[in-house]
Amino acid sequence: MPSGKVIQRQARKGRVRRRVQGTPERPRMTVFRSQQQIYVQVIDDESGQTLVSASSLDKNLKEDISQIRNAVPEPPAEPKAEAAEDGKKAKKGKPKPPKRPPSKNILIAGRVGEAVASLCKDKKIEKVVFDRNGYKYHGRVKSLAEAARKAGLSF
Repeated sequence: MPSGKVIQRQARKGRVRRRVQGTPERPRMTVFRSQQQIYVQVIDDESGQTLVSASSLDKNLKEDISQIRNAVPEPPAEPKAEAAEDGKKAKKGKPKPPKRPPSKNILIAGRVGEAVASLCKDKKIEKVVFDRNGYKYHGRVKSLAEAARKAGLSF
């Protein structure tokens, strides 16, 4: 029996899928994320074929992903106390915490986005329709989409 979160995501997915349709000119790029992995498919809905697929389990990405997973995280920098400048009062309250580096899964999703964009270019696919599959556009999904855009895919 699916949990409440899964049912809600499926409902959001259905609402989006009513509007998003992949064509041969602009196929649909859909994302699925599990707890550990992320998967992407570029689908032509008219013929019902998957044109391109990539995931964090692909053998050609294995080396990049193992480097990301085995990297030692840097400790966060200590916040600097702001000195009063030109007689101005120093700000009261707690200093802002340092910005954390992106998680390993977010970096891996970016690599998968680059990989799917290069595979699409090999198949001469320049434009796609992005289907986030009911997930919020942040974190791993956002990282994947931005990396694919950066690598030359437009959506």
